[in-house]
Amino acid sequence: MLQLVYENHCPRTKNPIFQEAIKHFPEIEFLDAPNLDEATEMLKSGSADSMISGLDYSSRDVLIAYKNHLPLKSDFFSSCFICKKDNETLALADGGVNKLPTKEQLYCLVKDTAETFKLYKNETPKIAMLSYSTNGSGGKNPDLEKIHYVIEEIRKNHPDYLIDGEMQLDAAISPEISHKKFPDSKIKGEANILIVPDLNSGNILYKSLERFGGFVCAGPIIQGFEIPLADLSRGSTVKDVILTIDVIKKQLQKGV
Repeated sequence: MLQLVYENHCPRTKNPIFQEAIKHFPEIEFLDAPNLDEATEMLKSGSADSMISGLDYSSRDVLIAYKNHLPLKSDFFSSCFICKKDNETLALADGGVNKLPTKEQLYCLVKDTAETFKLYKNETPKIAMLSYSTNGSGGKNPDLEKIHYVIEEIRKNHPDYLIDGEMQLDAAISPEISHKKFPDSKIKGEANILIVPDLNSGNILYKSLERFGGFVCAGPIIQGFEIPLADLSRGSTVKDVILTIDVIKKQLQKGV
């Protein structure tokens, strides 16, 4: 049986959103921990397989606990959201960790987000590097140079992924607009992974997808650690938590 630990900020008043969500997973044993430090210690000792946190703690507190106590498998850690609406599934990164990623951090989060998406959806990653500019229309600046560096490195190291940019959001998700703005694009307006240039745009876009677009959003899923992890938003709904648990469950089942 899979075992997930969840920090329980106040044992006498268990969070009702989490308690409702876990009813959908009778095959998983959910373990309470009184605080973040003790929860991460349960992971280190092997008493639990994964950890989901954040309904009662700030992202800063959760990420500090993960960083201080748990080993990395990537050069950097990052986050992504898995966003679902009807039959549509998107990954969005980074909306929870990297404020202004360097080119090395950006490469790492693209690589890890593609892996997270593949584990959940089992589809070829089609990665759009989002920007105010599409295919050179915005001129030159260091932000675009970072994007072009990442595209080159991903194509070299992961030739099975489709990646293109820089591009505006409409060119990333609309085949018709992609044909007008970026006719040679490899993803042809059919992106399933959206990579933003900074934390501001990522967090705003994720909450816009959820609040205006009707998407259910899992996460943020925390990437780069040896153990599957998640940091829920304090505004998460029951549906968000259910989807988050489902993403983590699939990562554990596939041995991540």
